[in-house]
Amino acid sequence: MRISTKGRYALRVMIDLAQHDKDKYVKLQELAEKEGLSEKYLEGILGALVRGKLLAGARGKAGGYKLDCDPAECSVWQILSLVETSVAPVACLDDEKNSCDRADICATLPVWKELSSLIKNYLDSVKLDQFLRNTPEAKGKVPAGKSWNCGL
Repeated sequence: MRISTKGRYALRVMIDLAQHDKDKYVKLQELAEKEGLSEKYLEGILGALVRGKLLAGARGKAGGYKLDCDPAECSVWQILSLVETSVAPVACLDDEKNSCDRADICATLPVWKELSSLIKNYLDSVKLDQFLRNTPEAKGKVPAGKSWNCGL
């Protein structure tokens, strides 16, 4: 399993927004500049998060995006499942109904199912607020307003 750039950017932006005042909208342009992304690309990611009710979006002069979830309850799994095509370790587990014609005789399927369950359970246990303690800003290593580009 590999998380795409879309998933990593979604998580980074969610962490960024969790650091802001929960009642204030942050402009798309500000988020895009901070993350070094095109506004159009980021808008697609944010749109999925709005449709999934993790973010709220508002148009107009005072518009932008803000968290619409509690960082202590919002999980990495929730975020990734909204923006990733699949987080399954193998293609046959991409959807609930396994369409593989060998599923009933596959000796490896139980291993992949268990791995998929472990991944989901782990990512569901990691909440957005856990990242807030680990940001470079929280540790005083990056000046506020600067982006921290890492493996996320």
